Parts: sequence; C-alpha cells; structure tokens
Amino acid sequence: MVPLSFGGHDWRALAQGALFWPARRALLVADLHLEKASWFARGGQMLPPYDSIRTLADLTALVTATAAEEVWCLGDSFHDIEGCDRLPPQARDLLTALTGSTRWTWITGNHDRVLVDRCGGEVCDEVEVDGVILRHEAQPSETRPELSGHFHPKLRLRVRGKSIARRCFVATPRKLIFPAFGSLTGGLDATHPEIGRATRQSGGEPAEALVALDDRLLRFPLAA
Repeated sequence: MVPLSFGGHDWRALAQGALFWPARRALLVADLHLEKASWFARGGQMLPPYDSIRTLADLTALVTATAAEEVWCLGDSFHDIEGCDRLPPQARDLLTALTGSTRWTWITGNHDRVLVDRCGGEVCDEVEVDGVILRHEAQPSETRPELSGHFHPKLRLRVRGKSIARRCFVATPRKLIFPAFGSLTGGLDATHPEIGRATRQSGGEPAEALVALDDRLLRFPLAA
C-alpha cells in the first residue's frame, strides 16, 4: 500500500486497483462485474466460469490483509441484475462470508441498477461519507471530492519498444476514478475523451493517471 492524499483525507492505494481508508478501516473497490462469464454463456459465448470465484477470492485476501471493517463497492458489482442468482456455491460462500464480517455497502451502477438480494450488505445509489461523494459514474458538475468507477481506466505505454497496459486510477484534485477490480473486465484508455469529459471541471484542473505498485505510486500527466 502506498500513501495517497485526496479530498482532505489520507488513503492507501493498492496495486490490485483498490483504495484503503485507514481512518475508517474501509476498503473501496469498483466494477467487480460478478458473473460476467455466465452472462456471456447465456448468449452462446462460452468463457471459463470462474471469474466470480477469482474476484471474490482476491477481495477476501485484501480484506484480510488490511483488516478492513467496511467495504464499499462503487457500482457494477454484478454484470447484470440477475447475476446474484447465478453465483456458484463457492462464490456465494465467499461473498456471504465477506458481507457477514464487514459493514458492506453496494452502490448501484448502470449494470446493476436494481439490487434486491445481494447476499447481505446495504444498498444505495450514492452516498456522502465524511465529505467525500461515493458514486458509480463521475459527474462533471460535482465540486465536492468524488470517488467513482464505471470507466475501467487503463494506462497504455510503450516501454523498450513494447506496448504495455496497466490498470490505473484517474485523478484530479477533486475526482478519483477507480480501475475495475473484477477479474474479467476490460479497460478504457485513460486518455479517452469520455474520461476527459467526466473529469473536466470549470477550474481546468489537470488529470493524471496513477499506477499503484507495492512500494510506490507512479504519476503520469494526461493531456487536456
């Protein structure tokens, strides 16, 4: 975990694409997209059906490593509104163990706007926590500190003649967009115009891509 200051609070950025809030013992993640593989299978595109187990196992490991007491999921936690019903038993057991041992909050997203049975936890569309707005998709007009997901940002670079991509946060002084945490999620280039539109504000605050490593945070300015 590496230190990150945002919105008047101290955070820890994790290489797995999550954020830890020490003052609240809270772990924040976005875009789990649980049961994405089974959603594709229903349409005839067969993918290995282990994405939810892998994602929840990774999340369990982070909750254990950080001793998190709260977990906030910033939307699109399931790939569709019926995803919870399709969870295999092992994934359901992992999820209910997590929601039973932490204060768990689901924030709704565009893929899962209707949340009914979520194996425990509370549901909200968006929320303000200690002066920070938690929602799924960044709102350009929002002037308060805001954490969101939705875009699955990735930073693409050429290193020694090779093209590499790494999931990243996209940050301005008042906005922080999370990468996707799910094991079966693609990514949108951090320089994409839609991400620029979501982070652009009247103050013209510059955006940067943040790549968290185990021991340091790499910062890459993004062109306006």
